[in-house]
Amino acid sequence: MAVAAGVAVAVSLPPWGLWPLAFVGIAIFETSLGEHLPARTRAARGFLFTTAWMLPGMAWMWSLTIPGYFVAVVIFAGFHALAAAISPQGPWRVIGRPAAHTLAEALRLVFPFGGVPLATLPIGQADGPLAGVVRVGGVILLTWVVFQIGFALAGPSPFVPQLARMRGRRSSGQWHGVFGLLAAIVVVIIAATIAPHGTHSAQPATLRVAIVQGGGPQGTRAINSDPREVVDRHLAATRTIAPGAVELVVWPENVIDVPVLAGSPELSEVTAQAARIGAPFAVGVTEDAPGDHFINAQVVVTQDGQVVSRYEKVHRVPFGEYMPLRGLLHALGAPTNLVPRDAVAGTGPAFLDIPVAGGKVRAATVISWEVFFGSRVRDGIGRGGTFILNPTNGSSYSGTILQSQQVASSRLRAIENGRWVVQVSPTGFSAFVSPDGEVFERSAVSEQKVIFRTIDLASGRTWYSHLGDLPWELLVVVVLLASWIVPGRAWLAKRRVTPPVTA
Repeated sequence: MAVAAGVAVAVSLPPWGLWPLAFVGIAIFETSLGEHLPARTRAARGFLFTTAWMLPGMAWMWSLTIPGYFVAVVIFAGFHALAAAISPQGPWRVIGRPAAHTLAEALRLVFPFGGVPLATLPIGQADGPLAGVVRVGGVILLTWVVFQIGFALAGPSPFVPQLARMRGRRSSGQWHGVFGLLAAIVVVIIAATIAPHGTHSAQPATLRVAIVQGGGPQGTRAINSDPREVVDRHLAATRTIAPGAVELVVWPENVIDVPVLAGSPELSEVTAQAARIGAPFAVGVTEDAPGDHFINAQVVVTQDGQVVSRYEKVHRVPFGEYMPLRGLLHALGAPTNLVPRDAVAGTGPAFLDIPVAGGKVRAATVISWEVFFGSRVRDGIGRGGTFILNPTNGSSYSGTILQSQQVASSRLRAIENGRWVVQVSPTGFSAFVSPDGEVFERSAVSEQKVIFRTIDLASGRTWYSHLGDLPWELLVVVVLLASWIVPGRAWLAKRRVTPPVTA
């Protein structure tokens, strides 16, 4: 049952996208845990549940690092095994278990390797009716709500304890389940409805944008590719843009790979196209750095060839842009040569300033992997970002698991912050995402395409944009502690002996 539960949660994720199965899977998982199983048994079932969830949900990692794939799955399964072991038993488990497993997910948003926030429950709910809760409490609150509803559906709700009885287990109905379920749904709907959407007008109010996807094969690596071919594909697509058609042209991550951008032929070619179209370019650049390292940056190039704004990627991809434990893995025979150089982590704020007629527009900027981290987008929004720019490069991966999950994450970031998201990739998926999470003009994998849209710029902020994750993490901790303390006090009261009354 635990394995079946994990598979159901995995299928709720993109690219499969059957989001209701997340609730079904968690309900099955709760039934498998039962009411009074030993901690060791609960831990084992928590491990199986998460393994069956992560193996398909993170299968994209096979193309990146086979050892890292299995290590990540084992680590994350261990988090949820611990959560299952420490959760309370009895009626209050319907409150404690969702809190414990939410904290397990919060941990993997930051550890190891700075966090690997993929195959998460919120990614699966981006297309569901509860996605709006992220503008209140981000992915932590949405994760908690999904777990709470799933656990309450299975028990100990008084309406469905027979789910456990059918398996020959004792389970009694308790009103904690009903209150947990109804409270979660009501709070989410009300809060998501009344919470500000962050769509107040900014000046200028709109921006005409062209996304350029050069196309080409997937499943390729930089060490086996000719970087000039990538530039040529994007130049060919860019030449189809008419002069004066847009105010900004966006190229993806890593399109230009040169020792130094300044003085390079590629900079001259981009400048020529910017001058022809009459609009600046936001371009993904990879440059050499001291010590056999490299820098992954997004820069803004004007019509006269000036680089007027620059953002260097802060959150690097483990086993993709740097090799954790390189010496140890090399000694063990791991293929560390697939990542011959490590990227230098940036330290700057997450935005780019784009010159437009009469002033400038500030874009909250997150490069590729960083869109999975709500904190990076919040940094750019808090510094005045009026829309979100996400240049990415998914060409190293085969299939569409990672690419689909990235589109879902862009949808969550758009809703969280009340901003348009411009996502652009060399081989797919590229798209525009509205502040309500609706996807427009999504490209196909490997196709060469230019897509256009006039997006609204915004200056307001949502509750999540102001609060971040910490208040919700602390609240989940309080709820977990309460689920232990309240029944513990009742147990102590029952054991208290009342002294006899003397005359």
